[in-house]
Amino acid sequence: MYQASNVYVICGFAAIGGGLFGFDISSMSGVIGTMAYKRYFGNPVSSVQGAITASMPFGSFFGALISSFIADRYSRRTAIQFSCTLWIIGSILQCASNGIPMLVVGRAISGICIGIASAIVPVYQSEIAPKEIRGRIVTLQQWAITWGILIQYFIQYGASFVGGGPNDPNQPETAFRIPWGLQMIPALILFFGLFFLPRSPRWLASKDQWDEAIQVLADLHAGGDIDHPKVLAEYQEIEEALRFEREEATSSMRALAAPRMAKRVLLGMSIQTWSQLGGVNVLMYYVIYVMEAADIGSPMLTASIQYVINVLLTLPAIIYIDRWGRRPSLLLGSLSMMIFFFITGAIQAVYGQHVIIEESNITWVVRGNKAASGAIVACSYLIVATFATTWGPASWCYPAEIFPSKVRAKAVSLATASNWFWNCILSFAVPPMLYHINWRMYMLFGTFNGLALIHIYIAAPETKGKLLEEMDEVFDGGRRAWESQPKGSRLDDLARGIAEGTMLPPARAYKGIRVEKEIKRDSVGGGRSSSTVSLQPYHAHCEAEP
Repeated sequence: MYQASNVYVICGFAAIGGGLFGFDISSMSGVIGTMAYKRYFGNPVSSVQGAITASMPFGSFFGALISSFIADRYSRRTAIQFSCTLWIIGSILQCASNGIPMLVVGRAISGICIGIASAIVPVYQSEIAPKEIRGRIVTLQQWAITWGILIQYFIQYGASFVGGGPNDPNQPETAFRIPWGLQMIPALILFFGLFFLPRSPRWLASKDQWDEAIQVLADLHAGGDIDHPKVLAEYQEIEEALRFEREEATSSMRALAAPRMAKRVLLGMSIQTWSQLGGVNVLMYYVIYVMEAADIGSPMLTASIQYVINVLLTLPAIIYIDRWGRRPSLLLGSLSMMIFFFITGAIQAVYGQHVIIEESNITWVVRGNKAASGAIVACSYLIVATFATTWGPASWCYPAEIFPSKVRAKAVSLATASNWFWNCILSFAVPPMLYHINWRMYMLFGTFNGLALIHIYIAAPETKGKLLEEMDEVFDGGRRAWESQPKGSRLDDLARGIAEGTMLPPARAYKGIRVEKEIKRDSVGGGRSSSTVSLQPYHAHCEAEP
């Protein structure tokens, strides 16, 4: 069967899993303002609407927790395909829902899919991508999320005009059934397309499928040449890392609890936690409420602009994250969002007033002041723009690359579970918060961003340009997080040495034979070295295969 070998094609296609995440985020934002939804589901009060919205991240929390067991046993690719199946089932239940209970069950099942995909897609991408563009590749996940949000929102926006429009008291149910039904299409495409993508070479190596592992590396990085110096060097790094992990003879769960690894696990979980407590999903899930509180006349159209901004402003991160790094992105993002949330809260406090609006979850509105309303909308756009360029991409990239192969899937699943835990809490809590504490909610999120700024500064070292197998040196090398890391990578030196003939390539297994390179030098002193490939039985100095 044909298998793709272009890294951008492979990881870009896998990022459709992120698109499902985006469909999840905006799956309610467009329909909650329609009369069809309010009439059919009994105009849910703030706490009930919060529970409906939270049902999907609730499922995602458990999906993230189980994701590593599926991915480690059956492969990253198979885990993503399993998640697609769950998404299709959940979408069918949502589309056919006859009341709130069935809707909640459908959203929870879809949530399990999102938990698995959001944990494993970045792992798959990071294990496929070369170190030079790993940040860019994993950032495709975030870009796909933004596209999913945008596409789903505009599907809902278009469907809201079914019948007499969103304010028609007799609007038909198709206004919300169409968006919930169409969202299964990307999952179908992803499920079947994954058959044409390779399995992770690092997962293959962990299962001792070395022939296929080195062939995948060769296809990805050297046009199929298994004797390319870069392929041999990366193969050796993977082999040595796995040998070291096996010599430790500890289970992956016990390895997670080791002090040096627990520090990294806590950091990965914290980064995903801060990405939620930073508050941007308030503007994604409940942007209609935010616009209503700013007294915007056409909240659905005004809200759509932020989704376009989200897509466009993720592009700079894709292009430059491997140049400017993960750490500066996180620090700058926290600082900027802190400022914008504080400004939004201050404007709401000064110019807003308490109101009672029938059939509304909003009790605090800025009225009669277009400048103040415009400033609130502008700040919401700036928060989304900042997140799209900084925390959005970096919060997925960083946890996916800081763990060794043995614990990577489990550690990333824990980090992703923390994301979904807080996503669930906020999905449920934001409507009551908007109802009861109003503008103080924005101050709370501004404070969280300030705390994230301090934490990232003292705990998160830079990881750009490093091989996945070099992260132990980054975190355990004795340098503080704010101190510069040595430039370059061990992989570059090893590949250069193999190419120049000054280093022996790794002995590798190939169909029961050891393939080695014999280093030959010209008899003339100082002559250039050359190498030839020879197929030989095991040498006495080579370690026998397990």
